[in-house]
Amino acid sequence: MSVRVLIADDHELVRRGLRSLLASRPGWEICGEAKDGVEAIEMTKELAPDLILLDITMPRLNGLEAARVIRREAPQTQILILSQHDTEEMSASALEAGARGYVSKSDVAGTLFRSMEELFHSDKG
Repeated sequence: MSVRVLIADDHELVRRGLRSLLASRPGWEICGEAKDGVEAIEMTKELAPDLILLDITMPRLNGLEAARVIRREAPQTQILILSQHDTEEMSASALEAGARGYVSKSDVAGTLFRSMEELFHSDKG
């Protein structure tokens, strides 16, 4: 199974870290990178990724607002919200915005793959 991933985060260092993390997994392909919510929406329309890793705190349009638009315009695309805010309230906001999961940046290495795998294996069953 091949999964096309769009990374949306305004910090180059975070995008680079996610790139190297995903490069270690066969079948996960990074199809693009966005620096803010507006770019994430535009690139979703253009690239039709299977999954978007979407930061919450970004310029121009935050991740929650972008998730709402993407959910409406590309309902087949899965969204995982990434944030440094590790709170249940933020997780609930992410799910309400249309994301299928929430990953804390403080534990991204430990939980990202599990969250991604759950998304794509739960859809198959």
